Amino acid sequence: MQFREQIQIKATPEEIFEQYKNVAGWHEWDAEVKASSLEGHFVEGSSGVLVPQKGPKAAFKLTEVTTNKSFTSQAKLPLCVMAFIHTLEESEGGTMVTHSVEFSGLSSFIFSRLIGGPIRKSLPVTLEGLKVACE
Repeated sequence: MQFREQIQIKATPEEIFEQYKNVAGWHEWDAEVKASSLEGHFVEGSSGVLVPQKGPKAAFKLTEVTTNKSFTSQAKLPLCVMAFIHTLEESEGGTMVTHSVEFSGLSSFIFSRLIGGPIRKSLPVTLEGLKVACE
């Protein structure tokens, strides 16, 4: 199951990607994040921890990083992987930003029902916060 939201931001992909790379600062534009940290550099294979406003802290791993274009972080749940996919596409007047959440694995149906709804509702708010931080 996948959820996806988009927003147009009047900023360059480079400016937006700087916000992504500053993992410790995610809480400044994402109201759902209480705290976050990354061990090492913002590159594929690096691991981090995210503490949401509600719920337990979660370990994540950067599974794809393409500078100024995209990144994907994954969190493992029992028999499920939850992926957060972020893409930047330069467009007239700025950048089209897409955030997607994808659940896969044997228990993906359960987790998409349990936590997918709140995540889906938070995506537009998160994107709006990113827009405010970048413009």
